[in-house]
Amino acid sequence: MTTELNEDFDVTLTDHIATLEIKRPPHNFLSNDLMRRIADSYEALDRNPECRAIVLCSEGKNFCAGGDYAPAQTRADGGEPPPLALDDFFTQVVRIFRCQTPVVAAIQGAAVGGGLGLAVSADFRVTCAEGRFSANFTRLGFNPGFGLVITLPALIGEQRASLMCLTSRRVKGEQAFAWGLADAFVELAQVRTAAHELAREIAACAPLAIASTRATLRAGLADRIERQNEHDVTEQKRLRESHDWTEGVTAVAEGRMPIFTGR
Repeated sequence: MTTELNEDFDVTLTDHIATLEIKRPPHNFLSNDLMRRIADSYEALDRNPECRAIVLCSEGKNFCAGGDYAPAQTRADGGEPPPLALDDFFTQVVRIFRCQTPVVAAIQGAAVGGGLGLAVSADFRVTCAEGRFSANFTRLGFNPGFGLVITLPALIGEQRASLMCLTSRRVKGEQAFAWGLADAFVELAQVRTAAHELAREIAACAPLAIASTRATLRAGLADRIERQNEHDVTEQKRLRESHDWTEGVTAVAEGRMPIFTGR
């Protein structure tokens, strides 16, 4: 067994299974540094012949609630998180998609926005009744990122993906499983165990054959994500200058419905 301890997450490798646990509870918000560390860890595990599969999980109530956009006036500590540097963030997204080791994501709570993107970047997802999946970008006042306009339709079809993206609605764990957004539906206490069981099935197969098959199944995906990012980052930068963006993030932080004006 090998273990790497970081401020934001731990990486443990046991019996060919790496467990990468995000440790920013309760919501496990994304940051540029966290994204870079995840990509670094994936790449390091790709180079380690002892690693045959990865379980991506998180500590606390939610899997990942995306970026923390709450304005200072709505935060208990009065502070404000550093803004996501979009160009760097999307660079790390592409690095994550270029990694070669199969990933099973354990979704015990909300996977929202960029957190949904991170969950969908994995090969498989295990969830429970407490799981929540939401592409909530339009409720915040901007457009989807993390390659979701590519990955989400591939999983659940264009119509359901459009429904999620254009309404920003939350899809519960059972419905996510029925749609194919999740691959296993278990009790909350069994989410991580079931994710490891699936990872062990993968690790029991021939490593060279797994690598070849996965590369074939995902051929060109990272390149498509990279091209899509060029559009997404331009649109996100433009829309984050809008009044609706300010209203969207403030309304979410205050727990109310936003009042958008289209400006």
